[in-house]
Amino acid sequence: MPGKVVELLVELNAYVKEGEAILILEAMKMQNEIIAVVAGKVRSIHVKAGDAVAKEDVLIEIER
Repeated sequence: MPGKVVELLVELNAYVKEGEAILILEAMKMQNEIIAVVAGKVRSIHVKAGDAVAKEDVLIEIER
């Protein structure tokens, strides 16, 4: 959903577990935790806090 990135919860090269929260997205005046759908290493982060994002934007890439 379109919204605004409020906070990044991971750093580049960090290891994340499947289901772990990776960022907070504000949409329709509600804050939503965006979770990792796979476990792995954060390969790249394409957004920063305050960025507006659209529905199909890639926010964070996780390498298995």
